[in-house]
Amino acid sequence: MKTARSTRPAERGIALVIVLMVIVVLTAIAGGFAYTMKIETKLARNSSFETDMEFLGRSGVELGRYVLGQQLSIPGEGGHTSLDQKWAGGWGGTNELLADIQLENVQMGQGKFTVKIVDMERKFNLSQIRENNSAILEKGLTMIGVDQSDLPTIVDSFLDWTNPGEKARPHGAKSQFYRKHSSGTPYFCKNGPIDDLSELLLIRGITPDMFYGSGRTGRPVASSPKDRIRRPRSAFLEGNPENEIKEVGLIDLFTPISGSGIAVNVNTASSAVLQMLPGVDPALADAIVAARDGSDRTPGTEDDVPFHNTGELRAGVPGIDPQVMGAIQGLLSVQSFVFEITVTAEIGNYRRVFVALVHRRNRSDVPILNFHWN
Repeated sequence: MKTARSTRPAERGIALVIVLMVIVVLTAIAGGFAYTMKIETKLARNSSFETDMEFLGRSGVELGRYVLGQQLSIPGEGGHTSLDQKWAGGWGGTNELLADIQLENVQMGQGKFTVKIVDMERKFNLSQIRENNSAILEKGLTMIGVDQSDLPTIVDSFLDWTNPGEKARPHGAKSQFYRKHSSGTPYFCKNGPIDDLSELLLIRGITPDMFYGSGRTGRPVASSPKDRIRRPRSAFLEGNPENEIKEVGLIDLFTPISGSGIAVNVNTASSAVLQMLPGVDPALADAIVAARDGSDRTPGTEDDVPFHNTGELRAGVPGIDPQVMGAIQGLLSVQSFVFEITVTAEIGNYRRVFVALVHRRNRSDVPILNFHWN
């Protein structure tokens, strides 16, 4: 009697390999499907967060607009804008319309937001710098440490950048210069007003140290005009005994938009900005800031003494020279009109920053000029 022939070991090994290959392929397919589903779920969740984040951002902007409008209704505060008011995060009083309004960590739905408002009139308006008042720009450049020999190039190049036509000033630059001497991609001279402060980095002679402040740490590293177009956060430095404020750059002294023409708000301007006024040295600038900050020398507190009109500087600032007062009065105001509202929205570990520029015309008219997120 014959017995069935035994399966060869080689055939059994091949079958085992095939089974293993099938298992590996099926595992890979299942893993890919699971990963795809995870991505799809995350994208769907992010899509939902996008809507929720924008809702939080716009809600924060609306809250900022409401606070700015209602600030004008508070008795005794409608005629001036100062750092002790609610919009600026100041004391704001206890019996006013906005006493119960919170601007930090406002809970809404599953998220929260914080609102920060800054007025544009605390800096000099670059769009108002002309040939007849370019001394303001020169003083600012000198104050941050720019060499005197570089001033004609920078000032002339700035005026060429913001004025129409292609005829360059003696020390300036027009499109012909930027097409030949740009370190990156050649570009044209704008021949118009500055829309974003980062445009200064495209102008001949202006360096990142001048823009950000040479002594400031943590600023963005810029290696080309394309890389330089950024809007970093910055702080103000309240004076310097050497009259050279390295930690302050052009970004702290100027704004591309304002509602007061060439004037700055004496109630919100930093000591560094006030030093750019004709005849104002660091000591006088600090004295003006000290006078408005009250006895505790801290802005936004209960003892602040904001100026209700520019004439109050004569009595409020000891030792101010009448001639200096006459020279600077036309460059000062006590009111602000254009504000930047920054809203930081958070949902769990997700965070997004929204920025809106608004123009306060009256208590019921605070239109949004632009809105974006960083």
